[in-house]
Amino acid sequence: MPTITPYDWTLRPAVPEDVEAVAELRAVVMRADLERLGRYDEHRVRQRLRDAFLPEHTSVIESGGAFAGCVTLRPGADGWWLENFLLSPALQGQGHGIGSAVLRSLLARADAERLTVRLDVLRGSAARRLYERHGFGLEREDAVDVFLVREPVVREATP
Repeated sequence: MPTITPYDWTLRPAVPEDVEAVAELRAVVMRADLERLGRYDEHRVRQRLRDAFLPEHTSVIESGGAFAGCVTLRPGADGWWLENFLLSPALQGQGHGIGSAVLRSLLARADAERLTVRLDVLRGSAARRLYERHGFGLEREDAVDVFLVREPVVREATP
């Protein structure tokens, strides 16, 4: 098997037909955290994604030409909501750096457009550390979710 680097990925616009692959990946990726919180339901985890799927704001992550995940950037009142950032478990935490590379590219877009990015993760989710490494901070939390926010980083042009 060839070595995968953080550069071996692409984003393509999602199409409505991607919904089932994304719903299945969501069920796999979120299962452990939802079970830990006593909230896993085999049908509900997929149906919530189907009901809220926004292909016009979603990008599919491909690695090696195959479906590897997705991410949604939904317009909000003062920026974007980052939702459904899902990456195949085979590519998570393996040192490939694809998740960080995708996130950096999205945040660079937000910074260029001077947009705030918000998201929420389940309490205790390992994903929180990824987001905090990329500048997200706590906005609020409840019994189930942790809401994080990242203000745009504005870089001054050098003369």
